[in-house]
Amino acid sequence: MPSYEVTAASAAEMPRFREWADAEGWNPGRSDVIPFQAADPRGFFLGRLDGEPVASVSAVRYGTDFGFIGFYISRPAVRGQGYGIRLWQAATEHLAGRNVALDGVVDQQENYRRSGFRRVWNHVRYAGVPRGAEASAGIRLVDGRDVPFGQLADYDRRFFPAEREAFLSLWVGLPSHRSLAAVRDGRLEGFVVMRPAATGFRIGPLHAASQDVASALIHGLVGDAPEEPVAVDVPDVNAPSVALMQRLGLKPTFECARMYTGPTPDTDHAGVFATTTLELG
Repeated sequence: MPSYEVTAASAAEMPRFREWADAEGWNPGRSDVIPFQAADPRGFFLGRLDGEPVASVSAVRYGTDFGFIGFYISRPAVRGQGYGIRLWQAATEHLAGRNVALDGVVDQQENYRRSGFRRVWNHVRYAGVPRGAEASAGIRLVDGRDVPFGQLADYDRRFFPAEREAFLSLWVGLPSHRSLAAVRDGRLEGFVVMRPAATGFRIGPLHAASQDVASALIHGLVGDAPEEPVAVDVPDVNAPSVALMQRLGLKPTFECARMYTGPTPDTDHAGVFATTTLELG
């Protein structure tokens, strides 16, 4: 019988998570695994068959009471043999006692329901070359790196269920990432990050006080790469964001369900025009 074990992933093995996500067609960011591991260095697991990695999962702990599951992948050659379940058990043990979230692909949602998750909304990926994004009167766009980090982290906390400063500092600071903050009368009214992906660019998070602010942030981002395709993961409960993506000419290409084991976190849902990442929330 082959030997199977679940172990924590090393830093050297983190690129494997991106490579496998790319093979699944998820279009991961090229440098995502660097800030991902900083979020919870103990939260990435590999299933090894006779020592060879064949399955992956992440189970990232945020704060004291929230967690997020992602990268739940078994390689095609070993699917249906029970190796994924062993990984799932390791992930849930790592997050025991927390309200846990995930973004579940359509064909796995019933399995997640049986594991105690409930759907609260869908994330719809809109992709294409944006057209018609507009600036907004009275809004000043500044590089996210120029905003005092404490102010930026406090703003991000309005939209995310827990503190994630280690992750956020890298998400904003990596040289390949571009971030913008929208400022009006000295107040932050929006924040966005764009990063290169396997294909084109990924945008997320996109937090904004209004559709006009969200449009201004996208306008500020795509001006430097007007013909590059982007992908944006939009909560379908945010009607102004859905309308904005349609106005920009972006098309829905993928859908998954945001699911929680506990109550829906009390955050500013109306201000989330795009989630940060489907892998880590």
